[in-house]
This record gives sequence, structure tokens and C-alpha cells, in this order.
Amino acid sequence: MRIIKESTLTEYCKKSKYKPADEPVKAWIYEVRFSTWGNASELKAKYGNASVVNSKRVVFNIKGNDYRLIVDIEYKLKIVFVVWFGTHEEYDKIDAKTVSYE
Repeated sequence: MRIIKESTLTEYCKKSKYKPADEPVKAWIYEVRFSTWGNASELKAKYGNASVVNSKRVVFNIKGNDYRLIVDIEYKLKIVFVVWFGTHEEYDKIDAKTVSYE
């Protein structure tokens, strides 16, 4: 899979607030790069704790349940778009279905 806005995600993890997520995010990036999901069911087989919001949108738990990562996935094109990243507390204040990349 190709990850769009990977550099933005890794830059976020350099900020002190998100620093504890740095290594878990790098691990997630590595795993996703070598994934070939064809649909949400295949993704769930690997990431059972991921939340499939709709046919394209998925929420991943990062570093246990400390951080959340929202992505849109184009399964046919093998592209993952980073939409939002933040703490669990920040996630509770947004709508995962409608939040968009700024």
C-alpha cells in the first residue's frame, strides 16, 4: 500500500505531545507499506481492533489505545490517505465519519 501524507504523520510524531507515538507509528507505516488489502475484511483480519467506519474510512488504535489514526483507503488503487491523527482524548471530540484532512 502507498501512504499519502506519511511525512505529515511522522512530523506530528516529532512534537512533544505525540512523541510517545513515534515508534508505534513507524511500525504501523512499515506494516501498511507491505500490506495488500483488497477490502475491509482483509484489513480486519490483520488489525482486529481497527474500526471500519464505512467502505473507505478506518480508525486505527496506535500505541495501545493512546492515539487514534483515521485513514481513507482506496483498496483497488492500494492507497492509504492519512486523514487525522491525535490522542484518544482529542479523538473523542471529533466525528470520525466527517473529519477531513486540513
